[in-house]
Amino acid sequence: MPLSLPLYSYVKVRFVRRVRRLLRSKSSRKRFRTSSDPSDVSSPGVRQRDESFIREYDRASVLQRTVKSLHFGDGEEKERAAKEIERLIKESAKIRKLMVDLGVVPALVAMADSDQLAVRALIELANGSFVHRTLMVEEGILSKLPNNAKFAAMDSTSHEFAELLCSLSSLANTRVFIASTEPAILYLLTILNSESNPNTNPSPKTKTFCLAALFNISTVLENAETLISNGVISTLLRFSSLKEHSEKALPTLANLAVSSRGKQALESNSTFPEILIEVMTWEEKPKCQELSAYIIMILAHQSWALRERLAKSRIVPALLELALLGTPLAQKRALKLLQWFKDERRARVGPHSGPQTGRVAAGSAFNKKEIEKGKRMMRSLVKQSLDKNMEIITRRANGGECSSPTIRRTLVSSNSSKSLPF
Repeated sequence: MPLSLPLYSYVKVRFVRRVRRLLRSKSSRKRFRTSSDPSDVSSPGVRQRDESFIREYDRASVLQRTVKSLHFGDGEEKERAAKEIERLIKESAKIRKLMVDLGVVPALVAMADSDQLAVRALIELANGSFVHRTLMVEEGILSKLPNNAKFAAMDSTSHEFAELLCSLSSLANTRVFIASTEPAILYLLTILNSESNPNTNPSPKTKTFCLAALFNISTVLENAETLISNGVISTLLRFSSLKEHSEKALPTLANLAVSSRGKQALESNSTFPEILIEVMTWEEKPKCQELSAYIIMILAHQSWALRERLAKSRIVPALLELALLGTPLAQKRALKLLQWFKDERRARVGPHSGPQTGRVAAGSAFNKKEIEKGKRMMRSLVKQSLDKNMEIITRRANGGECSSPTIRRTLVSSNSSKSLPF
């Protein structure tokens, strides 16, 4: 039976409505399909994008709460905020760049003298950022260093300031750092000289940070006076005699030796010849040998009194050994020093090394045969001395033959009175 027109129209309208409803539902599912839907071909990319968005959103909200706690929280909240900032900086380079605009650096600097977590956060901020380091110094971080009275009550974990100072000392050639260098120098020397106290004995890593910071400061000649007046020379010499720290201490000594005040301070120290000569015998530390020879070259240049003092400390055998067994640079420096000692000896004893033909008066008891005999005797004595020194060096080298014939010829080829008299 055919449907009546009203009924047919009603069925048609309902069918159209269902189709529309179905199409809407499919469109909605496509628009809001989750990334877990396996039918979505781009699901890995969508999932990563969604996770990245969620992480960034969470990080931004955490950063907002953290900065608010750092500025307006109480003591415990500020400590937690400092720890959270350290974590966020490690995770994101973008957040590191935002710290200046958010005012985090001044807040952490204000906490530095009483909160170890704030110091750790500042260390992370200072790494690789010239802007952050400059801002820390401008905010007065160097005035927050514990003084000598407070230092006695500090434990070894509080020496993290040394790592921060090592990073900040890269600003040593800037005016803002030079203006406040002395507190940093005093603090570093206090740590290095606190070995006698078991409660504050710094770790080897802390000592390395301190020595590295002193080296950075010593690269600026204006700081030499402050360093020397605070007794840095004796401390550096002590660490130069320790093989584990000598490579960090000797470069600072070399920087200070080029100044007139530094040269005077080294010369007035009674232990420096023995320490530097001992360092030159460390075959397993070639860099230290080179630095030790360099410092001696600076000090001995045009100084007869110091060369005499070094000669009495038995420097010549050490120089001979270095000239034979050292690195090319060490050999070059050792040969230069040996030449100075030869010239010094010649100038000092030349007029008395034997009768001079031009000075023998007529009718004198001396004749040419006696003069030649005296010269031969002097050559023989010099050759015996050289042979003895070579024997000592050969024995130290475990009986090995000299590997540098050129250097050996340079040292022993001369048979005149100009040869080394040691």
